[in-house]
Amino acid sequence: MRYRVPGIQLWLDEPADRLEQRLAERLGVRQDDLLHVSVSRRSLDARRKGHPRWVIDAEVELEGDLPTLPVGVDPVPEPEPPPRPVRAPELPPVILGAGPAGLFCAWGLLERGVRSVVVDRGKQVSPRRRDVASLMRDGSLDPESNMNFGEGGAGAYTDGKLSTRIRHPAVRRVVELFARFGKAEEIKVQGKPHVGSDVLPAAVSAMREELERGGCVFVWNARATDVEVVEGRVRGLVLADGRTLPCDRLVLAPGNSAREIYERFAARGWPIEAKPFAVGFRVEHPQSLIDRIQYGSAAGAEGLPAADYRLAENPSVGGKARGVFSFCMCPGGVVVPTPTEPEMQVTNGMSNSGRSSPLANAGLVVAVSPDDFAAEGFTGPLAGLAWQRKWEREAYALGGGGYRAPAQRLSAWLSGQPGQPPGKSSYRPGLTHADLSRLYPPQVHEALRAAVRGFEHRMRGFISDEALLIGIESRTSAPCRIPRGEDMQAPGLAGLYPAGEGAGHAGGIVSSAVDGMKAAEAICRELGEP
Repeated sequence: MRYRVPGIQLWLDEPADRLEQRLAERLGVRQDDLLHVSVSRRSLDARRKGHPRWVIDAEVELEGDLPTLPVGVDPVPEPEPPPRPVRAPELPPVILGAGPAGLFCAWGLLERGVRSVVVDRGKQVSPRRRDVASLMRDGSLDPESNMNFGEGGAGAYTDGKLSTRIRHPAVRRVVELFARFGKAEEIKVQGKPHVGSDVLPAAVSAMREELERGGCVFVWNARATDVEVVEGRVRGLVLADGRTLPCDRLVLAPGNSAREIYERFAARGWPIEAKPFAVGFRVEHPQSLIDRIQYGSAAGAEGLPAADYRLAENPSVGGKARGVFSFCMCPGGVVVPTPTEPEMQVTNGMSNSGRSSPLANAGLVVAVSPDDFAAEGFTGPLAGLAWQRKWEREAYALGGGGYRAPAQRLSAWLSGQPGQPPGKSSYRPGLTHADLSRLYPPQVHEALRAAVRGFEHRMRGFISDEALLIGIESRTSAPCRIPRGEDMQAPGLAGLYPAGEGAGHAGGIVSSAVDGMKAAEAICRELGEP
C-alpha cells in the first residue's frame, strides 16, 4: 500500500536521510518497513528568523496495510482513467490566443480526440525572442510581437511562477505538463513551483509541437479583427488579412492586452463589462537585503533559495478601504518593459530558473474600480481600458520616451521629495529620474504610502534608500470581463467560450491554463459521446 504523509519537518542543516526516520516515526513502523519513499511537495518555512526549515509531504510504500491511519495520513488514490473520446465536430474548434489558456484548451480537447485550430497575432518563440531583445536593448517595439503577444503569451517572458491560489484538480496536471515539456521534473515537488523565464519558452514550444503531431493547426501572425455571428451563433473568426476561419465553436483566450477585442465587443453591443484591477509600480531591492530580512542570521546558508515575500494591507483612504498588495514577486529577477501599443509605458517582472540576479522585484499595487474610472470621466464597459491608457501615456512621457521607465527611490517617494537619482537597476532600456507622484490620482499614492509603512512593520528594512520604484505596473489583470454562463458560453453568443485572463476569468499562468481546460471540457460536454 502507498500512503500520503504530509507535514514532515526538517531543519535546514539536518541530513536528507533524516526524512525516512521521521516518516517511520509518524507511521509507527520500522524504518526498514519503508519500501519506497518519494517527495511529493517540499516548501520552505522561514517564519522563525534564523531558523528556516523544510516542510515535506511524501508518499510512502509499505508491504502491507497500516492497522490504524495516523491523523492526516491517507492512502494514495488510484490514478484516474484516461479521458474518453467525444463526438467529432463538423468544424474544428478555433482557439484565439496561444498563451496558457489557449494551449491548455487545445491540449484538453486533443485528449478527448478533438483537433483544434489555434490562432495568435504574434510569432513563435524563436523569432519572437529577437523582437523582445530589441525592445529591451533600444526600445524598439513591435506591436504584434513583444512580451505579451506570441507563442506562450505574456507568461512566456514573465516570471514563470506556477503557484496559484485556486483549488482545482487540474492544477496538478498543469504543473506536471510544464515539468514534462520543460524537462524540469524538480518543479513537481516545489511548494511554489517556478519553471523560469529561461525554460518556459522552450516548454511551450515543445507542447505546441506535441499538439501539432496530434493534428492541431497553429496560425501565426494573424490578428483577429472580428467574430462572424449568424442568428446568435458563432460562424467564423475574421482576421486582419481578410481571411475568415469558419467555426461554430470559438474559444476566446487572447490575454489581457488584446484591447482591440474589447473594443470590438463594445462596438457590437456584445456582452462586456468593466471590472476592477490593480495598478502601481515595480519595487526593486537588492536580493541580499530581502534575504537578510526574511532569513535573518541564516541568510546566505547553503541550500537556501532566493527569498521572496507576499504582502498585503487594507488602508482606509477617504473612508474607503483600499486593497494594496505585492504582485508577481520575482526573487533574483529583472524588471522588463511590457508595452503593446506605441508610446505607452508598462513594466512587469521575470526571473530565470536559477533566480541568480542580484536584484529582487515585485509589483506594488492598489486596487482600482469603476468608481475610480468614473471620477476621471471614464464610464461604460471600456472605462478601465481608457483609464489604463491614460496613465500608460503619462508614464511614457514622464520617462522621456524610448520606453525608459520613470523611477524614484522608494524612501524619496515616500517622503514626497525628489531625492537622489535612482541607483542600480535591472530595467532595460533604462531609467529616468522622475517625480512619480505625477502618475495616478492622489488616492492611489495615499493608499500605497500607508501600505508601504505597514509593510515596513513586517519586513524591517523594506523601506530603504537602495529600493527603487519603477513605473508603471498597470496590467495586473484584464480591465474588462466578457461574461459567460454555467456552460462557459457568452450570453447571446452560442459557441463563444471566453476563457483565461484576457476574458477576465483568471489571473496568472496556472489559473489561465486551468480555465482553458475548463473551456475544453465544456465543449466536450456539448459534443457528447460518439
